[in-house]
Amino acid sequence: MTKVIKVEEVVALIRDGATVGASALAMAGWPETIAVALEKRFLATAHPAGLTIVHASGIGDWGDKGTSHFAHPGMVKRWIGGHTGLAPAMAKMIIDGGCEGYNLPQGTIAQLWREIAGHRPGVITKIGLSTFVDPRVEGGKVNKATTEEIVKVIQLEGEEWLLYPSFKVDVAMIRGTTADEFGNLTVSDEGALLECLPLAQAAKNSGGIVIAEVEYVAQTGTLHPKRVRVPGVLIDYIVVALPQDHWQSAGTQFNPAFSGEIRVPVNDLPEMKLDERLIIARRAAMELIPGSCVNLGIGMPEGVAAVAGLEGVGDMLTLTTEIGAIGGIPASGHDFGMSYNAQAYVEQQVQFDWYDGGGLDLAFLGAAEVDPQGNVNVSKFHGRCVGCGGFINITQNAKKVVYCGTFTAGGLKIAVEGGKLVIKQEGKSQKYVKAVEQVSFSGTYANSTKQPVLFITERAVFELQDGVVTLTEIAPGIRMKEDIFAHMGFAPRVSADLKTMDTAIFQPKWGGLRKILESKITKAAVAAPELTTA
Repeated sequence: MTKVIKVEEVVALIRDGATVGASALAMAGWPETIAVALEKRFLATAHPAGLTIVHASGIGDWGDKGTSHFAHPGMVKRWIGGHTGLAPAMAKMIIDGGCEGYNLPQGTIAQLWREIAGHRPGVITKIGLSTFVDPRVEGGKVNKATTEEIVKVIQLEGEEWLLYPSFKVDVAMIRGTTADEFGNLTVSDEGALLECLPLAQAAKNSGGIVIAEVEYVAQTGTLHPKRVRVPGVLIDYIVVALPQDHWQSAGTQFNPAFSGEIRVPVNDLPEMKLDERLIIARRAAMELIPGSCVNLGIGMPEGVAAVAGLEGVGDMLTLTTEIGAIGGIPASGHDFGMSYNAQAYVEQQVQFDWYDGGGLDLAFLGAAEVDPQGNVNVSKFHGRCVGCGGFINITQNAKKVVYCGTFTAGGLKIAVEGGKLVIKQEGKSQKYVKAVEQVSFSGTYANSTKQPVLFITERAVFELQDGVVTLTEIAPGIRMKEDIFAHMGFAPRVSADLKTMDTAIFQPKWGGLRKILESKITKAAVAAPELTTA
């Protein structure tokens, strides 16, 4: 008996008030054909209404795809998600109070499906302590319409933890490449494995239904069993996607490099112009450690991978993405989340298990606001909520965190003249402020765990020392009072060992990174010779 069904029929099975879970990032894994049909049905019949929508990663294309299809008054009662910046209409509805909204860590939501499937009480973790998801701060609540506390502080074995409680999942919306008529699902052309398996298990063990959207339908029994990521026993209905709806990422419909089918040449990287992005990326790359596992955030930190490639040190580290790619080169822009030439792919919740346990040696991320205690905001500013995504999971337990970004924002223009940095036009807004609008990263918590934290800008480097943001390096040509202190909302501590940033990174050509990293290997060998001998 085939499980293939028309999309109009399957969306009619989703009842009012249902809790709907999705496994996707951007457009990867997102069943767009089903979402379009749900929106069409709601606009025609006002059903299904009052939905609770739950997803770990941001879903959309920065336009009208993804969860933007749910941005209609009455369609959604409650949103629980890691990020909503990729769906502007949904983000606006949430921040305006058109539905309840909870912003929780991406990795924790991905892990929660597994706990729901196993009928366990929820995810018990330290991820989120002292940040805005801690109920003693904001409890993850996004707007005034949101009042219920859904995150709890508990004591376990004499330690403080957060509990993210389980709930029932009525509908799981997942996506794959091919399903046979029984529902066995492969993801061979997808750019990520995501968390479709534990989500399907969560829905089935909640008494709910699982709907899978696919590109192709095969005869039952013709798929290789080890290529099946979700077994058909967990899938109730199959919908064949419209070709125009099936996108690997927000910017690419299909690239065989993203699914691991081919490897692409990466030796001929384009040169980067000598601007603030290159200066920041070079200085940040100096923090790399040979043999380290690294996560790079979206935006400015992506330049670290480009510099590593240009400097020929890509073979000395392993880049990873939070949705499961290990090795290779993370893609950027509208292809964020994808990777070129990955060595392996794991499921998202598994990757976050590794991250949460301290598996990352280095994390390079952006920062919208920084305060004197080293608190960082990336999730909510100027009244606009985009969400934390995997930021909290990535930063809280990485062995070292490096924040990369310009010193001011909005129109900053710089030049390098004679090896010295010149500010041609200052940015319109300060990023180093007296108080952050929302605590996405707790400097106080980082200080309590003795986590090394750096803040790298084009003109200065700061370090979190004893819980205080401390100026440790200044760019050549920069005046401390006029170019730094005058554009901060607070007076930072100045290190007694204040240094000048490496003048070599302010030259058109650098070529010094490999030597820096090789020197770290030498120092490590001297410090622990027994680890470098057979």
